[in-house]
Amino acid sequence: MQTVEAAGLEIGDDHPPRIMGVLNVSKESPYDPSVYDDPGEAAAYVDEELVSEGADIVDIGLESANKRLDVLTPEQELARLDTAIETIESVSGDAVFSIETRYAEVADEALKRGFDMVNDICGFADPEMPDICREHDVAVAKMASPPDLTRPGAVEETDWAAVRSPKWAEQADYVDEIYAALEQNGFTDKTIVDPAFGGWSEAKTLSDDRETFRRLREFRGHGYPILVSINRKNFLKTIADRSTEDALPVSLAATSMAVERGAHVVRTHDVAETRDAALVGKAFTERSRTVRNHVTVSELDVHRPMEVAHHLERIGADGDASEAYVGRVFEVNGLDPESVDELLAVAEETSLVVQVGDGGLLVGGRLDALGEAATRLPETAALEPLTEALDP
Repeated sequence: MQTVEAAGLEIGDDHPPRIMGVLNVSKESPYDPSVYDDPGEAAAYVDEELVSEGADIVDIGLESANKRLDVLTPEQELARLDTAIETIESVSGDAVFSIETRYAEVADEALKRGFDMVNDICGFADPEMPDICREHDVAVAKMASPPDLTRPGAVEETDWAAVRSPKWAEQADYVDEIYAALEQNGFTDKTIVDPAFGGWSEAKTLSDDRETFRRLREFRGHGYPILVSINRKNFLKTIADRSTEDALPVSLAATSMAVERGAHVVRTHDVAETRDAALVGKAFTERSRTVRNHVTVSELDVHRPMEVAHHLERIGADGDASEAYVGRVFEVNGLDPESVDELLAVAEETSLVVQVGDGGLLVGGRLDALGEAATRLPETAALEPLTEALDP
């Protein structure tokens, strides 16, 4: 899992879960507690309700993403940018400031004037967005979305038969489409992926969001940190039959689960409570990683063959081999060719499963197979971290 740095804030498996607080300078935004059009009042809100409560990142929206409202033009968003700039200049607390926009032009201007990162809710539908983020060397949250600036998050509206293949479109379910949507238009080296929870289109169901949440680990296959925006969302509220005002407990329960399943950034209006829930989730996350002798061994958090397949495809190995991986799975990077050959030789003699790709290799198998392989691996410095990981 790649670590992404956002203005000095490191985001990834080896770091605490990061909390993204929300400020809107859009009068049409539906959640009143976070909406301000006066820079002084907005700055006070950021200091008192977000940063002081534990927000690492403050995400500032220039317009509501509500699908029932008209989409603003870049010029209209830019007209609101002054309020956002005056706000961040007046904040006394320390935070990373993120601009939520779908337009590269707006992102460019915001980054020139003091913002630290971008939250793109249209998934690089503006083809210039990745280049702008690379030019400024900033982190960018990329939400799963079709390549359409007017339809953020409406993943099911993509012509998947044309984008992928008729066969793929026939077999894919909603979570498969979300995963594929994130791949559209590529990634930057500092991308954070967002699986697009919420009612982004009329066709999307609560079951779609629940299945995406259940399979959240799958999105680790992209190799980039994961952002979730689940605060008081309908797919959680309806489980406990709660209104938005009474939905904080279900949001906090889901936050702990999301972090344990692999989320690195949690976007929320309830900063202090969400921070605590995220820390609980992190404390009970079991995801080992060892770095020694220039070799990295990371245990992958995978439960299903499809999750393994995503990781295999990411490293450039044969995704069809995923069914062979049962038990525990490790990604290994940094082995020299001689050590790889020694590992493959042991795999031929045991039930150990090894797939080699351009970006590393995956090692897995049943506990007995892992234990047997650990006793047969040569006692070399390069293979020592893997030997220790395989030994149950």
